[in-house]
Amino acid sequence: MTSRPILVIADDQAENLLLLEAMLQEDYEVRTFPDGTDVQLYLKQGGRADIFLLDIVMPHLDGFSLCRQIKANATTRELPVIFITALDSPDVEARGLALGAVDFIHKPFSMPGIKARLRTHLQLAATSRQLREQNENLEALVAQRTREYMEQTRELLQRKQQVISGQEATIRAFCSLAEARDNETGNHIRRTQNYVRILGLELQDHPDFRHHLDDQVVTLLYKSAPLHDIGKVGIPDRILLKPGKLDAAEWEIMREHCRIGRDAISQVAKEVGEDNDFLRYGMEIAYGHHEHWDGGGYPQAIRGEDIPVSARLMAVADVYDALISRRVYKPPMPHDEALAYIVGQAGRHFDPTVVAAMQAQERAFVRTATEFSD
Repeated sequence: MTSRPILVIADDQAENLLLLEAMLQEDYEVRTFPDGTDVQLYLKQGGRADIFLLDIVMPHLDGFSLCRQIKANATTRELPVIFITALDSPDVEARGLALGAVDFIHKPFSMPGIKARLRTHLQLAATSRQLREQNENLEALVAQRTREYMEQTRELLQRKQQVISGQEATIRAFCSLAEARDNETGNHIRRTQNYVRILGLELQDHPDFRHHLDDQVVTLLYKSAPLHDIGKVGIPDRILLKPGKLDAAEWEIMREHCRIGRDAISQVAKEVGEDNDFLRYGMEIAYGHHEHWDGGGYPQAIRGEDIPVSARLMAVADVYDALISRRVYKPPMPHDEALAYIVGQAGRHFDPTVVAAMQAQERAFVRTATEFSD
């Protein structure tokens, strides 16, 4: 084993190889090769590297092709690649950087410049490696913490306390769990449960809703609304906390949070062993708040009045709050634009009657968003 980094150099000009090796061997274990195919064979046979200096124009396997192979290999993809070349074109540099190279050094090169760049990119690579390891450790800690919170919540729900105190204890436990999993959530659960209550009260006298929304039900919906995204505890951090758009495979996994949430609450309901409207509404909301009025939602793709009233209220509350909230991948949307979007989706994403109730209580929504702002 050597304490010096291993530097792999590929260049079809022998004088360049001799010069680079002579000037760099004091600080590096230097491996020189006259063509990309020789580097390819070296790596295939188990040869090690910490950083690469690659000429672009070589007779058999050029530097771009070799870089593409290095970045496609799980063992070497994180290692820094620097191109040394006589080519001087923005298009050439753009292509190399797109392949994963970290830098370009143009011939004739400056030896102090090469040494400085090698040091810099080795330090950056070491820092990136440390950050990846720290992230893996943090992910493991969060997973353990999540398991602990889930176990604590399960124990709370198994206790046969009086209905009201049991509900409040459950809400506190689940809220703590949500905040432990996603620090961006902030006051989201407080805002959405208040939006749901505002909508429920507004619709109490509507002929299509009066049989569903008496005072007791509205109170239960208010208390069970925070459970809508509890299924996200089963979503990996790399997807849940991704600071950008999810790809198709990641989105399929994210959509599973509806089923995970419903199943978790259902299991608790079975263990409690009694009819519990609070948990029933929690299951409805967790499983149905991403369904669309026109049938284009998930996970069941049900439509219209087949969607539970509780889930229809939650859908409007959840989307509105997501629109007006800041996320790492987007700024907050102004209230007027968010409301316009909701209204534009009436009859498609949302129950038109629920959207009308939101319009009627627009000021109450704004007050709630302000009172519980992050």
